[in-house]
Amino acid sequence: MGIVNVTPDSFSDGGRFLAVDAAVNHATQLIDDGADLLDIGGESTRPYAQPVSVAEELRRVVPVISALRAVTEVPISIDTSKADVAAAALEAGAEVINDVTGLAGDPRMIDVAASYQAGVCAMHMQGTPQTMQDKPTYNDVVLEIHAYLAQRRDQLLTAGIAHERICLDPGIGFGKTHQHNLTLLAACQQFHSLGCPLLVGHSRKGFMAKVLGNTEADRTNATIGASLALAQRGIQVLRVHDVRPVRE
Repeated sequence: MGIVNVTPDSFSDGGRFLAVDAAVNHATQLIDDGADLLDIGGESTRPYAQPVSVAEELRRVVPVISALRAVTEVPISIDTSKADVAAAALEAGAEVINDVTGLAGDPRMIDVAASYQAGVCAMHMQGTPQTMQDKPTYNDVVLEIHAYLAQRRDQLLTAGIAHERICLDPGIGFGKTHQHNLTLLAACQQFHSLGCPLLVGHSRKGFMAKVLGNTEADRTNATIGASLALAQRGIQVLRVHDVRPVRE
């Protein structure tokens, strides 16, 4: 899954792809590099990011999705927690909703997903982007996130979303400490018991700088190494910025 952030403030590439042409060119390059799926986002979910309005998020993502759908058949995911944005993105040609709130942040999101027969990716996050890194705490991070994802899966199934359309994400970096993230990466194969494809978004995350012992270090090689380990553990979807080196 190749990342296309149409935002001014994403932690890694904020501001680079705000123009429609720039975003489309980046997305097509990701496809050339081997992306099987594009994830388009118009609102940063980095720690302490401020929310944007529905209108602004729509302004950012819908033209990009429409332009991409005119030039490629590669599946498109909309990275949003707003039902109105998801619906507009699906109308424009997206097929998947990737929601960091697990489709729980907007009470209408599940209905939108069901009515459009969209694929969904439900992620775990403790708190919100504004609060998630304020002392995240778990008794057992793997068991608690496993239970949460099982509950979200069951609610999605009850709402009429087909099992084969559900993907689950433990939420690396979203309300987790450095050690929580490492524990989840090491134990990620335990989430296969949920019976759904798994997505992990680890690319260039801050915990890698701590592993490297250098906050200014290039995290590309660390992302590649983590991607290899995740693939060996059977993770089906790797959400990354640098598609070519991960694919290779």
